[in-house]
Amino acid sequence: MTDLFSQVFYKNIDFEGQRVTEKATHYALVIISIFSFLAGFALQSLQATFALFGGLVLVLSLVIIPPWPAYNAHPVEWLPSKGTKKSE
Repeated sequence: MTDLFSQVFYKNIDFEGQRVTEKATHYALVIISIFSFLAGFALQSLQATFALFGGLVLVLSLVIIPPWPAYNAHPVEWLPSKGTKKSE
């Protein structure tokens, strides 16, 4: 069970994937906020506004948080490490 958990949740995300995730989250939260406000205003219910906002943020979290393979489409090519010299 822990092996499956580590395979699913411990993946690498490259810098480009982080940028895409950040932008997608930002735009989605703005859209979710506007949609929730308009729906709550139409229903005249603050409870509906917060319930809709919370539910949509939960769905967004399930889409954004897992390290999908698309977030590692541009892996970083690190330079090889140099050998350390011992000082005498």
